[in-house]
Amino acid sequence: MGHTDMRKGMQGLALLVQQDLGRNPHGGDLFVFRGRAGSLVKIIWHDGVGMSLYAKRLEKGRFIWPSAKDGTVSLTSSQLACLLEGVDWRNPRYTWRPTSAG
Repeated sequence: MGHTDMRKGMQGLALLVQQDLGRNPHGGDLFVFRGRAGSLVKIIWHDGVGMSLYAKRLEKGRFIWPSAKDGTVSLTSSQLACLLEGVDWRNPRYTWRPTSAG
């Protein structure tokens, strides 16, 4: 995950993954990029058959973005789902939790 020039398409982002992050863009992982303004994300991944590109722009608000010391951060699928909805995935609030087993 990282901030990048959001004019890049699949090939440009895949090249960033390979050269800047030292990762394999064809390995099946999702790579998420956010623009400087924080309202646009792009995701690239290879499903074994071909490369895909997903883009989402929030009409209001910003995507909550992790701080990445080494340029990358790993998220669970639930955290990514929250991020894509504009929810603060770092501190989700549960609406109910059980207080006892019986």
